[in-house]
Amino acid sequence: MSFLESLLNVIVGYFVAVLSQLLVFPIFGIDVPLSDNFAIGGYFTAISIIRSYTLRRFFNAVRRN
Repeated sequence: MSFLESLLNVIVGYFVAVLSQLLVFPIFGIDVPLSDNFAIGGYFTAISIIRSYTLRRFFNAVRRN
């Protein structure tokens, strides 16, 4: 279930990122094709996964000491 939760969290996060970009970018005058929005969402999702993993490893290491 933990894997399913993590997977669902990543999928939902990806779509939240893309939808946020579609809403926010035009406010700042940024015109990006939909395919680029999906790619940008993918990059931010990958960064989020790396960040979450790194923080989890750090706090697990601190907890053991």
